[in-house]
Amino acid sequence: MPKYYLNLTPQSTGEHEVHAEGCKWLKLVSRPEYLGFFSNCHEAVENAKFKHASYIIDGCKHCCPGCHTR
Repeated sequence: MPKYYLNLTPQSTGEHEVHAEGCKWLKLVSRPEYLGFFSNCHEAVENAKFKHASYIIDGCKHCCPGCHTR
């Protein structure tokens, strides 16, 4: 099970992205929040939405393509 992180700094389009450990874009995130181990990106995104109900949450199109909706 991979570890997942949430970028606490929103993208220019307003959403906060969830990244899986090992994603090349995760190393560029200045404010990552560790979400935990999850079986898939859907569970990680749901966890992030629960923790940050006021955020727009999306999966990274590179490491979480099944959860990338924007």
